[in-house]
Amino acid sequence: MEEVLLDHPADGVARITLNRPEIRNALSMSVRERVGQLFSALGDDAAIRCIVLTGGSQVFAAGADIRDMVDRGAAEMLLRQTHKHWQAITQCPKPIIAAVNGYALGGGCELAMHCDIIVAGENASFGQPEIRVGIMPGAGGTQRLTRAIGSFQAMRMLLTGKSITGKEAWTLGLVSEVVADDDVQQAALDMAIGIAAMPPIAVMQIKEVVRAGQDVPLETALMLERKAFQLLFDTEDQKEGMRAFLDKRKPQYAGK
Repeated sequence: MEEVLLDHPADGVARITLNRPEIRNALSMSVRERVGQLFSALGDDAAIRCIVLTGGSQVFAAGADIRDMVDRGAAEMLLRQTHKHWQAITQCPKPIIAAVNGYALGGGCELAMHCDIIVAGENASFGQPEIRVGIMPGAGGTQRLTRAIGSFQAMRMLLTGKSITGKEAWTLGLVSEVVADDDVQQAALDMAIGIAAMPPIAVMQIKEVVRAGQDVPLETALMLERKAFQLLFDTEDQKEGMRAFLDKRKPQYAGK
């Protein structure tokens, strides 16, 4: 059985599914490597306009594979270079939607936070419980969580190891949308289909500017925004979008 599945549920949409249900989609090295490979390939595929990342309808990912880590030393963990697999996600130019049912704990929570949008079930469970096994988050949990919900809420989760529900995550700003558990997968797919119908160059520019502007001075971020805005006026999609608006018809974006 393949540990990571890839399918194309709609035009322009790719879906990556973690497929280790017997151990709650534990993130082994082979899973991380395969996920990285898929994101690299999909990022380069002009036919793909949006990506959904999910663990299925029962669990997103309950964290790292502890059995594979318990006897490792510092040098072994360093040489694994695990972060390089996740870099393929952060460097992917296509918008990524995490569809989260059930547990998104430890590395699973960090994986969801690598995405651009998180659609979660009401009873999903987000947390960074690493402290309970003698370590701390090592794939962005202390940094992305703090940026998402602020230091006081992040410190509460990080230092107690307690998880929060999808509803609580939405209240804190950790997730983009919360829906009934049974509706998560379809809601994420519907959103992906909607984004895939948008002008892809504009979509990629929005993602790039938002990401790049988060950690630079405001004036620099505004300059990046202006340049990207101006650049889009050299695209065929800009002409198509504005002419369609004036003609009162649906635009057809070609990604040019």
